[in-house]
Amino acid sequence: MADRSAPLYESGEADRLPAHNHEVYNTIARESDFVELRRRYLSFTVPATIAFMTWYILYIICNNWARDFMDTEVIGNINIGLVWGLLQFVSTFTIAYFYARHARKSLDPLASELRDEFERETGR
Repeated sequence: MADRSAPLYESGEADRLPAHNHEVYNTIARESDFVELRRRYLSFTVPATIAFMTWYILYIICNNWARDFMDTEVIGNINIGLVWGLLQFVSTFTIAYFYARHARKSLDPLASELRDEFERETGR
């Protein structure tokens, strides 16, 4: 379990911010809304990443070790390998569309509230 009293960041570009901003960020990062925002984000991105990587690796494996299957003609000179390759683009854009929809509906409202709270607390 993570130590909730320790700062959430150590060094880097964030060190150039005023110390008060660090404190405000750490306080907000411990709130239930921030935890919920991370949960919502991860509940989409982790399964989508696993699904896409599995699909992509399966495509690579089949191209390397199942050549007879991938060479199977579908229509004319179009084979399964070409269809699967083109479907990689389709799946990428589909995931991007569903992520944008998920973000707009589930992430953006909560992120806006947290940003507004941060700006109020830091005087921005």
